[in-house]
Amino acid sequence: MKQESANRGVLTTLMGELKEFKTASVLTPVSMIGEVVVETMIPLLMASIVDNGVNKGDMNHIILIGLAMLGLAIAGLVFGAMGGWFGAQASTGFARNLRKAMFSNIQTFSFSNIDKFSTSGLVTRLTTDVTNIQNAYQMMLRMAIRAPFSMIVAMVMAFIINRRIASIYLIAVIALGIVLILIMQRATKYFQMVFKKYDAMNESVQENVSAIRVVKAYVREEYENDKFAKAAANVYNLFIKAENNVIINMPIMMGTVYTVILTISWLGAHMIVQNELTTGELMSLLAYCMNILMSLMMLAMIFVMITMSTASAQRIAEVINEKPDITNGENPVMEIADGSVDFNHVNFSYRQGDGDWVLKDIDLHIKSGETIGVIGGTGSAKTSLVNLISRLYDVQEGSVCVGGKDVRDYDLVTLRDQVSVVLQKNVLFSGSIIDNLRWGNPDATEEECIEACRMACADEFIEKMPDRYNTWIEQGGTNVSGGQRQRLCIARALIKKPKVLILDDSTSAVDTATDAKIRKAMKEFIPGTTKFIIAQRISSVDSADRVIVMHEGTVSGFDTPENLLKTNDIYREVYETQTAGGGDFDMKGGAH
Repeated sequence: MKQESANRGVLTTLMGELKEFKTASVLTPVSMIGEVVVETMIPLLMASIVDNGVNKGDMNHIILIGLAMLGLAIAGLVFGAMGGWFGAQASTGFARNLRKAMFSNIQTFSFSNIDKFSTSGLVTRLTTDVTNIQNAYQMMLRMAIRAPFSMIVAMVMAFIINRRIASIYLIAVIALGIVLILIMQRATKYFQMVFKKYDAMNESVQENVSAIRVVKAYVREEYENDKFAKAAANVYNLFIKAENNVIINMPIMMGTVYTVILTISWLGAHMIVQNELTTGELMSLLAYCMNILMSLMMLAMIFVMITMSTASAQRIAEVINEKPDITNGENPVMEIADGSVDFNHVNFSYRQGDGDWVLKDIDLHIKSGETIGVIGGTGSAKTSLVNLISRLYDVQEGSVCVGGKDVRDYDLVTLRDQVSVVLQKNVLFSGSIIDNLRWGNPDATEEECIEACRMACADEFIEKMPDRYNTWIEQGGTNVSGGQRQRLCIARALIKKPKVLILDDSTSAVDTATDAKIRKAMKEFIPGTTKFIIAQRISSVDSADRVIVMHEGTVSGFDTPENLLKTNDIYREVYETQTAGGGDFDMKGGAH
């Protein structure tokens, strides 16, 4: 009962995306029914030609019925073409709407929602799974109505002609139906498993392509080939197991078809001799026999497609029905007073309810306009801390406030427009430099973009490019260096003119001299903006007003750099380790 309810829920979700293609979805089976009606009438006309034309030598009757058959054949062709046209329109439009619905919902996901689905899994759902649904839907529209309707009509016509022979059809159909159900039950479990293997295969491809430079640098091409080959082999093996079950259906069905034809031919011949059946009627019965059994074969194909697409339908519905964990309240606050930030006894875990806190009892109070450094070892939860400010995740206990109000009270767009984040992984998109900069503010003028680049020290290399701000950036920013990519991402964040700016280790690829210039420019040009600078280098935070020292999800220290040097062992150890050799090499030029 629970499974049936879940299936209904999936079906309701998917059918809700038909929208403007409902008419085409109705006209497709209507056209198919028209084609079946025409095809059913042709065997009757064939019987009339044989019995009343050929046997009686009536040429006029043969010509008249022949013309009628030609007209019906043309009508069948028209109905079939209409069914194909409307079916293609409905299925491709349905697939388009499913992709749009999934992609639109993915854009609303919080980081915790995204964590539930792997990137490769989402790609598979948007591509392979939707294609399976598209193919299955088209087949259902055209064949799921046509096949049973054709089989029923042909069976009725056969019983009208001769009940005794038609009973053979009925027995064959019942026997084949039972066999088909048993085969499909065995194949279903393999089709449900195969899409998980698709995810693994796509993940292998995505990981390899995105990290191809590392693969080549470490000469790991052979290892990656073997890894992909194993993933592809897993998909292959599961499909083989499923198809081995399905393929049994074909010889059983064909064997039944030929057995029925031989039985009808033998029995019909005896009945013709005994004048219980005419030659034309026997020809009609054989034609209906083929209609019935071919319809059953079509139904078998439909069951295979439905079986394959059931798993896809569930995976697609999961994405469409996924509710974002982070949403606006009923009356969200639309304005942020200032850049003050308060952490009020915050506890946070990525896995809610497991009790394993990533951040434990964080209690910090930062004034608007302060520059706050954040340092700590790998895994000390520095990034987790600042992710809570822009509400990329929500706290489980305590609260995070910006401008004196809980971040959960703000409109999400308002909050994220005023809390600008430069993430650890710098991402640029294909397009010109100025297009990438305007991600921060679509309405930014060219002068504002240039000013932001000047503050981020990005103008130094942009001015040397042939097309300057119209220079094309490849996907992922592969045609600029790591340091250039970082500076462009900082400029993009500055264009928003935020009240809070978070730099998450975003100057690690630039030399310390440039790092110092960026920090100086931000201090001069956006003094009212609260700045969080997460860094591994002590030189990046030594000019901050105060520094947060993180250790295993707790605040080990929070004070001025001078006081921390006296009172905090972790800060002192980092400072002494990095300055023991005279400072960072690039402070002295690096090139010497």
